[in-house]
Amino acid sequence: MYYNENTIVYHNGEFVKAKDIQISPYNQSLHYGNGVFEGIRSYDTDCGAKIFKAEAHYKRLKHGAKVMSIPFNYSEKELIAISYKLLELNNLKDAYIRPLITMGEDMSLKSNTQSLFTMQCWEWGQYMGDQLLRVKTSKFQRPNPKSCFVEAKVTGHYTNSVLSTNEVKSLGYDEALLLDMNGYVAECSGANVFMEKDNKLYTPPKGNIMPGITRSTIIEMCKEENISVEEKLFTLEEFKEADSAFFTGTAAEVIGLKSIDEYVFPKDWKPSIGFQLMRLYKEEVLGKRHKKILAVK
Repeated sequence: MYYNENTIVYHNGEFVKAKDIQISPYNQSLHYGNGVFEGIRSYDTDCGAKIFKAEAHYKRLKHGAKVMSIPFNYSEKELIAISYKLLELNNLKDAYIRPLITMGEDMSLKSNTQSLFTMQCWEWGQYMGDQLLRVKTSKFQRPNPKSCFVEAKVTGHYTNSVLSTNEVKSLGYDEALLLDMNGYVAECSGANVFMEKDNKLYTPPKGNIMPGITRSTIIEMCKEENISVEEKLFTLEEFKEADSAFFTGTAAEVIGLKSIDEYVFPKDWKPSIGFQLMRLYKEEVLGKRHKKILAVK
């Protein structure tokens, strides 16, 4: 699904075939989850392959390496250049790009002084599909921000996402919703959440969530389109009084929700703000959106 015998990846300074990559069984990331990654999308635009918000993604990747004490010396400019070369070598334009920093051989719990860097890409549709989602509240919570750096895409953190996804999919639902340690709505297992109530959008604030790049793009677009949006804490009970809701993420893009637990969102998807933003987001990533000029007061 992700590669074939001709697929090229970037690994430790070289472009090599994916099938030739070898990882040591003593790799610290494999044992303890001390690694960081990013999920980035490239789109086939009228001007060729265009990686959406590449610099923002690579800044977040470098931040993750820094907080986890992982040595990593690539600049954003170098990483972007490698990304485009990788797309070219694999003859891809519409693609998902996955840079991954892992550690060297070390069975201790202290970050190793050696890191390994791999970047791969593959064709991938919308991660959550294109149909409205049936969502269930998970029994698992979003990690406490005092237990880790929740704003970094650390490989080990995603056991939380795996647990919650396995839980709800075994019960016949599409995706999981996680609450934070105080019982407020946090995010999906792999995406941020927005709800619409009385023609206004609400989304959980930074602090207990992954501050997604698609999330920030949607907030920026709302301001440009004069759509009212507020970052605030809200409970599951409040969420179940919303008119409509949607998830956002690089892999998922913008995808609407049909229901949460037993509650069916009453507003049809097409008249919702989320549907409007889904279309605008697609125009944005393809470089086709005509941005409104905000009046300066």
